[in-house]
Amino acid sequence: MVSFELNDTKKIGIGLTGFGVFFSFLGIIFFFDKGLLAMGNILFIAGLMLTIGLKSTMLFFAKPKNYKGTISFGVGFFLLLIGWPFFGMILEAYGFIVLFSGFWPTVAVLLQRLPILGWIFRQPAVTSFFTGYRGKRVPV
Repeated sequence: MVSFELNDTKKIGIGLTGFGVFFSFLGIIFFFDKGLLAMGNILFIAGLMLTIGLKSTMLFFAKPKNYKGTISFGVGFFLLLIGWPFFGMILEAYGFIVLFSGFWPTVAVLLQRLPILGWIFRQPAVTSFFTGYRGKRVPV
């Protein structure tokens, strides 16, 4: 059963996930700095584990439909660590998209309901991008 209350552990996990995304973004901005990218990946995975739990994280990455994304993400992280950050990030990005592709409709609804920027994501050109994805309609 999934608990939706935000205890201190989940708050720390959300913070670590945010810092992981931030450090990964900085690593890309600074011409694929492997130190920042590696720290971003570690913080992202640690934050995910604290947010949804260790068991749920392991089950998510070990699902048979997620094997391709998990292997791509892992090989990309390995390439990043051995000094090939550009190719590692390409593989990691592919793995990330494959792993989290089921969450895109939910992200689209969240973006459309943002108070200030939501109107951008409700424009026909943007909504057609999300509704065309795997044939799923995104309610507004």
